[in-house]
Amino acid sequence: MSGGWRTAAFTRERAPWLFAGPVLRLLDVLNADGEEARVVGGAVRNTLLGLPVSDIDLATTALPDVVMARVAAAGLHAVPTGIDHGTITVVINEKGYEVTTLRQDVETDGRHAVVRFGRDWKADAGRRDFTINAMFVGGDGQVIDFTGGLDDIEAKRVRFIGDPATRIAEDYLRVLRFFRFHAAYGEGLPEAEGLAACIRAREQLGKLSRERVRNELLKLLFAEHAVPTLAVMSETGILVDVLAGVPWLSSFSNMIKAEAQFGFEADAMRRLGALAVRAREDGERLRERLRLTNEETRRLRSMTERWWQMSPDMGAVARRAVLYRLGPEAYRDRAVLAFSRSEDKVDDEGWNELIALPENWTAPKFPLAAKHFLEQGVEKGPALGSILARAEETWINSGFPEEWDVLYTIRDWAIEQESGAKGE
Repeated sequence: MSGGWRTAAFTRERAPWLFAGPVLRLLDVLNADGEEARVVGGAVRNTLLGLPVSDIDLATTALPDVVMARVAAAGLHAVPTGIDHGTITVVINEKGYEVTTLRQDVETDGRHAVVRFGRDWKADAGRRDFTINAMFVGGDGQVIDFTGGLDDIEAKRVRFIGDPATRIAEDYLRVLRFFRFHAAYGEGLPEAEGLAACIRAREQLGKLSRERVRNELLKLLFAEHAVPTLAVMSETGILVDVLAGVPWLSSFSNMIKAEAQFGFEADAMRRLGALAVRAREDGERLRERLRLTNEETRRLRSMTERWWQMSPDMGAVARRAVLYRLGPEAYRDRAVLAFSRSEDKVDDEGWNELIALPENWTAPKFPLAAKHFLEQGVEKGPALGSILARAEETWINSGFPEEWDVLYTIRDWAIEQESGAKGE
């Protein structure tokens, strides 16, 4: 119902978080002396959709210094996390609740905004991104909707408030947020007017910090409708711009199925690898593009290193050798990535056996140590390291034998090979 406003109501059964505990206490602290506070955004949206509520944000007519004073007087802890923009984080029972003074944008450049504090609830709603994120609920349980969010909740539609191009120009990150919220809360194709505005603004994404782009993209990868949403982003050229490379959508889709089949938790790097990494250089590109950490980059490299060699056709020795060298977690990453790029079904017996190897076999420790070579006259130094490495490789390729007569044969052979190499 765009342009007007309508209401709904929360009951104690529907929104227990509103009528008891920290939120009720915080509303009581803020609602006094002509000031008013309401819960806004995700908590309202998720309650209407029947989804879990985690973060709870509040909006208030009170100025930030008034909020700080009232919270302190109530014996609560307040942190001025974004006080220039009117945001105070109130900590109750070790959980943070953001309280933000009603605002209006004075000036924006697509990345940052200069705001002015106000007392107009409708104006505050009008400066937010999407209708489903702009609804308020007071302590009486009445949901107030100035922008048509209730209609869009019912339609499972993500829609910009007002003119999409204007909303995007205020913060170009809203291009990615449009797709992320559609993937999480929308159904069918993205809303046409918003999609068109995002396509027109896609070149502006380069003006955003890499950290902000990273956060939105990784959140999108976990959304319920990530696959069709990423397909739309790919078709419109937006995903290529974000990744600076061609996505592998079928691999990403199969990765989601594989995680469910094999009992793995949904994992951001595993999904990103399936979507965007074919070779080592792709991981390096994403490191710069998305400001990945050293550990995240290392994991992508490991996952995609010769992934095409992993298959159910591998013999027992070969697959155990990979597990020995990589360790269980990296082995699983590479194996499930290889599966995601196969044409087999998730219930394929061969793939299930390959991926389940870490649960069924524990890699032994290499039994030979430096002392076993020193007692044979090998001197300490580079040659010893070379001989040890040669012996270990032979032990692996021999199927990890445990018998000491076999191990001593491997030891002696490695020493002979090193001596022969020196004599050449």
